[in-house]
Amino acid sequence: MFPNVLEVARNLIRERVSPGETVIDATMGNGNDTLFLATLVGQEGKVVAYDIQPQAIEKTRERLQRERVLERVEMKLASHEEMELLSDSAGAIMFNLGYLPGGNKEITTQASSTVRAISAGLSILKPGGIMTVMIYWGHAAGSTEKEAVLAYCSQLSQMEYLVLHYQYINQQNQAPFLIAIERRDT
Repeated sequence: MFPNVLEVARNLIRERVSPGETVIDATMGNGNDTLFLATLVGQEGKVVAYDIQPQAIEKTRERLQRERVLERVEMKLASHEEMELLSDSAGAIMFNLGYLPGGNKEITTQASSTVRAISAGLSILKPGGIMTVMIYWGHAAGSTEKEAVLAYCSQLSQMEYLVLHYQYINQQNQAPFLIAIERRDT
């Protein structure tokens, strides 16, 4: 059986991230990816996680405390666009677009800020690093965001980046899909 798209994203990141690295969770949500990344980078590594909702920070903090990895994570109540302000380069960056599961479904990622955040992330992604973008587009702003992300990623230079589009094509109901961007070693 094929792995689901989220597991593919995690496998791609698992293959490239080493303990001690700095990585980014661009859309913290309930902390699932934040915890995954904190486990990968180990005690010497660092995760920088972004979300614009205080509820996401609270839920993630509780989860990380339970798992005893909170000290590895710097949580920012800010837009993912602000990752360009980081002084570290990142070995991996994860996005899960859409809305906070269990939260207000009216608050969603938006096409323009997501494209700016992807661009900001690529500017700090180290050579050989990977960015994964899970596109959940079954919400009001989702189709517009999906088209904007696909258009942006399609125009990335093949000399600098490899871009993968992983999607089940026989699924109904706007099934999520993955865009993975690897920065080539130059």
